[in-house]
Parts: sequence; structure tokens; C-alpha cells
Amino acid sequence: MTLFQVGRVFGLAAIAISLVLTAARVEAQLNVFATVPEWGALVEELGGAKVKVYVATNALQDPHRVQARPSLLARARSAQLLLATGADLEIGWLPLLQRDAGNPKILPGAPGMFEASQYVQLLGVPASVDRSMGDVHAVGNPHIQTDPRNFLPIARALTERLILLDSINASFYQDRLRSFIFKWQASIDRWTTSAQPLRGQKIWVQHDGFLYLCDWLGLVQVGTLESSPGVDPSVANLSGVLQRQSQLKGRMIITSAYAGDAASKWFSEKANVPLVVLPFTVGGNKEATTLDTFFENTVARLLRAL
Repeated sequence: MTLFQVGRVFGLAAIAISLVLTAARVEAQLNVFATVPEWGALVEELGGAKVKVYVATNALQDPHRVQARPSLLARARSAQLLLATGADLEIGWLPLLQRDAGNPKILPGAPGMFEASQYVQLLGVPASVDRSMGDVHAVGNPHIQTDPRNFLPIARALTERLILLDSINASFYQDRLRSFIFKWQASIDRWTTSAQPLRGQKIWVQHDGFLYLCDWLGLVQVGTLESSPGVDPSVANLSGVLQRQSQLKGRMIITSAYAGDAASKWFSEKANVPLVVLPFTVGGNKEATTLDTFFENTVARLLRAL
């Protein structure tokens, strides 16, 4: 074999190896660690087969109170992208997980750390905070997932982050984003139209987790059953709420799938108003298994209560 032939063989081999490596990069999945179901569902919509998603919690868990157990640490160690709500929702467990996972890619400020709350206008920001107020979120209410409109700016920002971390698949992510926005805006318009009878309706909530839902649908939250955030209401507090109901005349009491509903059931029976248990996130009940059906079911349950 001549030197020219040897060189040609090596050249072809190098090209073949390069093509194999390029194909491997294209086919590789981005490891994503989502703290709550809604962001896991969103990144699957945007990332499709290019992402491998692990969700740390389910819809029947209180997202404020999670243990940084070894199985979560193992998942966090291999994550290339960590999706969280932020706004102190995961403050009780996520910083510990980030510290002990030993993965610099998902530390605060790293490209692999994404907080959805940074891309929406937070509601319920308290004028001041002290310990007597209970589990108050100083930067604002973190339950942004109850308004579907919030998913549009978050989806755009998340797509930019996916492209930053996996630039070779940029066109794929951009196409997925365009498809999602078109479909999602149409769904928002449909849900908003069907929910028109809810506008101006007065509601009670067990936990102050529905500010964004109320802002979207025009519901009027007249009060909460909890005496302070995260604290189960006492009998005395419930009795006081019941007395206020005679003047405020709330049409229903709303709670979330993960919360204990004993207080809401008591109030529903005493005040003779419907109790509405909302899924609160993807997987909150057997009908709410996707982002789309989560909101479909939320609106349907509220309308049935009227």
C-alpha cells in the first residue's frame, strides 16, 4: 500500500469517526432534574426525545417540604439542567441538595440552574416579613403554575437555556417552541372563554396558593382558612372564618390535591358551599395527566361548583 493510499485510509477513518461522534452528540439526551411536575412536563414538551427528565416530587406532595434523600442526590449528581420554581418554594430542601450533590453544573448562577419564577411577574409580595407571619415567601407567591399564561415566557426562556446547553439541536428546540406557543395560546383562549362565568365569583381558599389562578380567571379571593401560611387552621380560626362568611358570601372553598382537606370539608358543610379540590399541578388527579389536561380539569371543576 502506497503512502497516498495509507493517508487516504486514515483520512476516511477520521471522517467516519467524526461522523459517528457527531451522531452520538445529536442523539445524546440532556439529563434534566425538575423539582415539581409542571416543569418536568414543560421541558418534555419543549425537549421531546432530546431530554431525559426526572421529577423529584409528585402532585400529592407538598413542594415546600421535601427530604433531600439519597435517591434525589444520585439524580442531581448526573443532571445537566436543574429546573426549579424558585421564589423560595424549594428553599427548605433544594439548597441542601445542590450542596451535597457535588455537581457544579446545577449550582446557583450556573447555566444548568433554571428558576422559572425569574421570568414572570410575582404576585403577593409582602410589604414586610417577620416570624410572626408564619411561612411567608418574602419575594412573592411562588405558585405561578396556576396561571397558564405564565408558561409562555417561561417556555421561551427555557428553550434558550436548552439551546445554550445543547446548541447542536438548536433548530429542533426552536421548532418545538413554535409549536408549543401556537398550541398553548389557542388553549389559553379556549379556557378563558369557557371560564367567563367565574369572573367576579367570591372564593375562599384553604392555603394561599391560588393568587395567579384568581388573577387569570377574575376570581375574588375573600380569605384563607389558614390562620398563617403553612399552619393548619384551629377550630377558633375556622369559627371566625365562618362568621365572616355570612357577610362575604363566598361561593366555594378551594384547596389543592396535596393538602389535607379536613378544614375545607368542615367549612364546606357548615357554610353550605361546594368544596373544590383542584389538581394544582400535573398529576393532581387521574384526569390531569398533562399540562393541557391539568388546566382543562381545573376550569371544569370550578365551573361545576357554580
